This record gives sequence, C-alpha cells and structure tokens, in this order.
Amino acid sequence: MDTVPDTPNRSGRPSLSLVIPLHNESLSLARLHERLVAVARELRAARGLACEVVYVDDGSRDNTLAIARQLPASTLDVQVLSLSRNFGKEAALLAGLDHTRLDGAVLFMDGDGQHPPALIETLVSRWLDDDYDVVYTAKAHRANESRTRRLAIKLFYALVNWGARTKIPEDAGDFRLLSPRAATALRQLPERNRFFKGLSSWIGFRQIRIDYEPEARADGSTTWNVRSLVGLSIDGLTAFSVAPLRIATMLGLLFALIAFIYGAQIVYETLVYGQKVPGYPSVFVGVMVLGGVQLIMLGVVGEYIGKILYEIKARPVYFVAEHALKLREEEKRPEETGARSAAE
Repeated sequence: MDTVPDTPNRSGRPSLSLVIPLHNESLSLARLHERLVAVARELRAARGLACEVVYVDDGSRDNTLAIARQLPASTLDVQVLSLSRNFGKEAALLAGLDHTRLDGAVLFMDGDGQHPPALIETLVSRWLDDDYDVVYTAKAHRANESRTRRLAIKLFYALVNWGARTKIPEDAGDFRLLSPRAATALRQLPERNRFFKGLSSWIGFRQIRIDYEPEARADGSTTWNVRSLVGLSIDGLTAFSVAPLRIATMLGLLFALIAFIYGAQIVYETLVYGQKVPGYPSVFVGVMVLGGVQLIMLGVVGEYIGKILYEIKARPVYFVAEHALKLREEEKRPEETGARSAAE
C-alpha cells in the first residue's frame, strides 16, 4: 500500500483530519468542500485547530477525481487519494485513516452532503471540552423509512449484538470523530474484513452518541441499493457475531427434537394401536425440509470459511493509484517558499 510519511503537527496546536470517501460525487463535491472550508475557518479562529481533509476517490466513474484535484487548500490542507479500483467504502475509510498527516483527531463523514458539516463543531467540542474519545452520530428517527426497512435494521442489530460483549449502537453511522488515541487504536486492528461501525465500538474508550437529522441529498442519487446493503449486513454479521452459527445449532437441535418426537409417536401408535407406518409423502416432505435447512446452514458456515480464507490470503485492503497533496500557504516549508521566490 502506498503510504505517506507521518508528519507531526509542527505548530503544537490540536488538529483535526477529515476523512471523506467519494464514489461518483461530482455533483455535490465542490459544494461540500466550500462548507468544510467554512467550518475549518471557524474551528481555526475559535479553537486554534489545524485542519486537513483527505478525499478518497473509490473508483468513481464520473469526474469526481478531476474536481477533487482542483479543490483549493485555503483554510485546510487537502489530500486527494485515488484508489486503483472500487474497493468499497470500508477500504476507502481505511485508506483515508492511513494517510492522515496530522497527529490529532480523525473525523469520518460521507461525501454526499447528508452528514451536516455544521455538526462537526459539536463533535469537536465533545472531544476537546468533555474528553470523549469516540463521538458518534445516529439518526434521531426513521419515520421516513418503510416499515420493512425499519424491521430489517432492528433484526440486524438484534443478531449482531446477540451475546456480544461489545454492543454496536443501533442506528449509528460512519459520521463520527475519534480522538488521537482512539484513531491510533483503530489503525492497529489488522483484519481485512472490516466493519467500521463495529471496530469503532470494539476499541472502547469513552464514547458518546449524538442524534441528528440527516440532510436531504442535494444532487445525484445514492449508490447504496438493496444488494449493497444486504452485502454490508452479511459482512458485519460475520465479522462481529457468531449469531448465525448459534441459530444453525439451535435449528439443528430443534429439528432433531421434532424428529425424535415424531419417531416416538410412530413407534407408540404401531405397538399400541397396530397402525401402519405413514407412507412416502411424509418421508419425502421431511427429507425436503431437512435438506433445505442443511443447505442453508452450509451456506452460513461457508460465509465464515470464506472470511477466514480472505484473512489468510493477507492481500492488501486497497491500492493507491494517485496521491496529491495541497498545503495551506502558511504550512508550506520555508525552503519551498524560498525556492519559489528565487525562481520569480
């Protein structure tokens, strides 16, 4: 993986790195950057906070990367990473985390503008004033979503938290701030099958929830369809829960119990009442039911084995095809400024 040498915050002030994954966000990126610049200006004036933003282009098919290259570094440093292909949001978040240059807190947010930049100051205040290490946001409600979607979400969190020592907060999103030590802890986690919400909860430290109302998407359309959400849910379940395996065990015990009771009933009726053993239809149905359940359980076990194989291969989570960095004028090295003056 392409890496950037760690550059400490030379001013000694607290600092904040914004990590924003991008995928086909050409219509909203410039507007989002303007809002981030305004927030960075306010944080710099009110708290002396040095800021940078790391945009990670995750294989966009539009001109997102071209727009990102042109974004100005006015009140915050700008890094632009272009991954060699679409590796997925989890890989893009890791790439941004790996390439942060400042030694302060790290804040993750989406690039579609639905995570309100105005809320960044609230997250920062919880970190600096209240000494929280993980400040995560969650949707205040899901009244605008269908009942089926709400039920599926509740089922997912019930499964992933069933028997887990570390619970993943329900409705929590990727819009969150990690203190320097929490960000360092997150970097130390080696697994490749990553589920950011779960990892951020698993590391521990002092955590607090902030409810918010997502903003309406101003431009474009979401790339998260039903298939993508189901895939992410399966990744989260297999990465942080053994609930599917426990369900498989319980179903196996249940069907074994049903078969034992049914068999005992047949033996009893044959010995006591002289009734004949039921014919092929009941046997055929029983075999079909048991066969279907066995195939489902094999699929569940196969998901876990597949994740183990992925970890054993130890392939890099991502590759960087292009890396650009723009520093604020006052942050440029003296030798760079002197060389430019001599050339003029």
